[in-house]
Amino acid sequence: MSNTKENIKRGSCPVYKKCGGCQLQNLTYTEQLNFKQKKVEKLLSKFCKADKIIGMNTPYHYRNKVQAAFRTDKNGKIISGVYQSGTHHIVGIDECMTEDVTADKIIVAVRKMLKSFKLTTYDEDKQRGFLRHILVKRGFATNEVMLVLVTGTPVFPSKNNFVKAITKQFPEIKTVVQNINPYRTNLVLGDVQKVLYGKGYIEDILCGCKFRISPKSFYQINPVQTEVLYNKAIEFANLKGKETVLDTYCGIGTIGIVAAKHGAGEVIGVELNKDAVKDAVQNARANNLKNIRFYQGDAGEFMEAVAGESEKPDVVFMDPPRAGSDEKFLSSLIKMSPKTVVYISCNPETLARDLAYIDKNSTYKIQKIQPVDMFPHTAHIECVVVMSRK
Repeated sequence: MSNTKENIKRGSCPVYKKCGGCQLQNLTYTEQLNFKQKKVEKLLSKFCKADKIIGMNTPYHYRNKVQAAFRTDKNGKIISGVYQSGTHHIVGIDECMTEDVTADKIIVAVRKMLKSFKLTTYDEDKQRGFLRHILVKRGFATNEVMLVLVTGTPVFPSKNNFVKAITKQFPEIKTVVQNINPYRTNLVLGDVQKVLYGKGYIEDILCGCKFRISPKSFYQINPVQTEVLYNKAIEFANLKGKETVLDTYCGIGTIGIVAAKHGAGEVIGVELNKDAVKDAVQNARANNLKNIRFYQGDAGEFMEAVAGESEKPDVVFMDPPRAGSDEKFLSSLIKMSPKTVVYISCNPETLARDLAYIDKNSTYKIQKIQPVDMFPHTAHIECVVVMSRK
């Protein structure tokens, strides 16, 4: 793997080797796309020929969600950045080639404000201190920003003045939330949160639909490529206006709401996360959609229940987490036997495993595989696959 002239011209990240977040940055973007295409073909070509990967026109600063950990070093200097891969050592970062520029500026500004407000950083070993993490989310279409301060204690001295100062510096911040996480844990967010400013959520627009984003709800990190991904999924579903669509692992309802607005007769969304379901219901109302409803629960268990009913969906969208689906879900899917299945995957390895199970245990034909580069400079690959009942 060579560091080519194209890469040097773009400018390599000074903490690339320490951070570990951008595993492919030693390749030019063209080389990255070729690398990902070959990986998809190696894993999935036995099922169907993969189409050419869809890359980004501008593969930089695409992440609309940025989080930073905070600590104070032995010299009393406050550091903010990311954990080095596989460790709890913080690599100091002021700006990142994949992260939203505004979000990075807000994190640096908060770090500089801490001493003037006499706020400490959290010490994991001693389990004391104030600020643990910052989470910033920005709606790229609306330019609305959410700032989440993750603290080790509920006590927030001078919080009103702090909020006033940061929102004056960044008027695009529409809400500030304090999330309290006093536990020794690898999870960034705790269970308790207080809205200090604004409504506690922001909104964004994706594929012509409005979405509410709260601190804990999942929203695709690269909105530019998410539109590419979802438009391809809707195209593969080939909706005619009368179909019943089941959107499993639906999160805040993104793909289901897009389907409800762009061709589906009726949509049912299923999601385990309660906060995400609340956002999904609000999102459906915000888009004036009457043809979609949501259920809170495990996708596999829901599929088992629905598979035994007489009325079954025509199309199933499945967008599982990185670990992929499970046998309970897949066997229920096969028993349900919808006309079309659209699988949106963020991990080609688990996608290959799941497709092998479907291929072995059903008569579904895997018709198209479309890779999409959602996370340039990283090893992650998204794919959309469409399967039809023979």
